[in-house]
Amino acid sequence: MTVAAVRLHPAGLLEAGVVAALQQACFPDDPWDEASVATLIVPPAGFAAIALDDRDRPLGFVMARVAAEDAEILAIGVLPQARRTGIGRLLVEAAVGGSQDLGATALFLEVAEDNPAASSLYKASGFFSVGRRPGYYKRPDGRVAALVLRRNLDGA
Repeated sequence: MTVAAVRLHPAGLLEAGVVAALQQACFPDDPWDEASVATLIVPPAGFAAIALDDRDRPLGFVMARVAAEDAEILAIGVLPQARRTGIGRLLVEAAVGGSQDLGATALFLEVAEDNPAASSLYKASGFFSVGRRPGYYKRPDGRVAALVLRRNLDGA
């Protein structure tokens, strides 16, 4: 699969179930239900996008929220079979664009300390570390810290 064959679809309340299913497939240790997703993506502050293949099959998602000039990627995931194809980068840039459209000047996210692939993607996308949250993510054998990352959206 090439990233050229992937398109991003804005996700609203009608797609909350699809986003929840993707989130559960990507993060089975910490699933979110449809009602939770629907609450988080309500405009004008919340938004989401789904990556679809050329047959309109969902491959990944991003959810974000904006509060004043700060935005946060709440969750982002790509199905295991579609990882390392550029879809994650497309989803990050969708969050950047959506955040800028809503007036944000900074975008934050948390990434698990034990996820070097995601950390590399975010650093290549202009994010830098601004903090650490011990025991933030659940794992079957315990908890792992989150790195708090930031990307400036105002050119600074």
